[in-house]
Amino acid sequence: MQRIVIVGGGYAGFYAAWNLEKRLRPDEAEITVIDPRPYMTYQPFLPEVMAGSVEARHAAVSLRKHLRRTRVVAGEVTRVEHARRALQVRPADGDDVELGYDVIVITAGAVTRTFPIPGVAEQAIGMKHVEEAVAIRDKLLTSFDRASVLPPGPERQRLLTVTFVGGGFSGVEGFGELLSLATSLLRSYPELSLADLSFHLVEAAGRILPEVTDEPGRWVVKALEERGAHVHLNTQLVSAVGGHVVLSTGQEFDSELIVWAAGNAANPVVAQHTDLPVDDRGFLRVRADLRIGTAEAFVPDAWAAGDDAAVPDIAVGTPGARTVPNAQHAVRQGRHLAANITAVLRGGTPKEYVHQSLGVVATLGLGQGVFQYRRLVVTGFPAWVMHRGYHVLAVPTWERKIRVLAVWLAAGLFGRDIVSLASVQHPREAFVRGGAPR
Repeated sequence: MQRIVIVGGGYAGFYAAWNLEKRLRPDEAEITVIDPRPYMTYQPFLPEVMAGSVEARHAAVSLRKHLRRTRVVAGEVTRVEHARRALQVRPADGDDVELGYDVIVITAGAVTRTFPIPGVAEQAIGMKHVEEAVAIRDKLLTSFDRASVLPPGPERQRLLTVTFVGGGFSGVEGFGELLSLATSLLRSYPELSLADLSFHLVEAAGRILPEVTDEPGRWVVKALEERGAHVHLNTQLVSAVGGHVVLSTGQEFDSELIVWAAGNAANPVVAQHTDLPVDDRGFLRVRADLRIGTAEAFVPDAWAAGDDAAVPDIAVGTPGARTVPNAQHAVRQGRHLAANITAVLRGGTPKEYVHQSLGVVATLGLGQGVFQYRRLVVTGFPAWVMHRGYHVLAVPTWERKIRVLAVWLAAGLFGRDIVSLASVQHPREAFVRGGAPR
């Protein structure tokens, strides 16, 4: 009986455990997944959660419900000592616990990359988790309610100003979806107009969406600007103290909502608290067969995949190329991990991970999208349909597929739900205050 411990229940971790259950007999291995959250987040749906096109719970897949033979440990791994085949787990309550293992799989995922910019830690909201997507949506809806009773002026302008920092896929998709929600809300707020909205996308590079070529990237910028957005290229955020945004171009404005989507950084547990080999960026050194190590030698009984692993991309044929840290690779690497681990446990030989990109697709709001596969570029409504079609097929389990389709159908018939539940972030406030006026 082999003890297999999977660190992280994201894409790669969930799919590795799910497929190990299918491949291994119950008497062959005991599988454990360790993650602070009891669910896998389907991150491509986060922009639509922000816009109210997908229910928050439908973008999360319960680990306990779908991993029926896997032990799920709710906690955070704080140290990995592979030389002893042991790791430390910090649960939400109680003391740290040491767990032993025979085989370790690290799919911890990356963390949000931040910079020491004044005000960001106090004002910004990230975009990696369902809770953040819900908070962004509720904050925008609450701002509309507050702004609708104010006369035109600086305070109303501040409430209706939204700033996204980061022009990668998650930032652009979130920006486009939230802009779509905001413009649709104007029908329900006759006191407000399109001129009251001020949406800013800030990107330090000279272009957005680095995963696509220049031409579709320029098309996206043009499409967003035609919808009233302000796209700031070659621009950095200098300060956000008190919600007052200062850009490197000298432009300044007050923004009620600031969303940080400026990329990923290595998970500090992997980068600093393990005896496994990491590269100069803090990512695990991984071979093409997903075993941790180098091309010359691998670390026995240690595997890794996903955003926190420097997996060679042998499909592109370029020396030193690494797979892009996206859902497309993480899902397939998780499945490949399960196949290779099963092969090794049964005396076989692991195979190299090879995956030709299926292209990239992004939503820019209701009815708007962009898709590129090599030289083929599709924009507008057809790309948006392709985006929805691909992701409803990609989200794991038929239960989630049906729930998402049902929500999309209901939204198509009745429109998006525009109720803000921001008070859920402070559930005891009404109880403590009672009926007393403030």
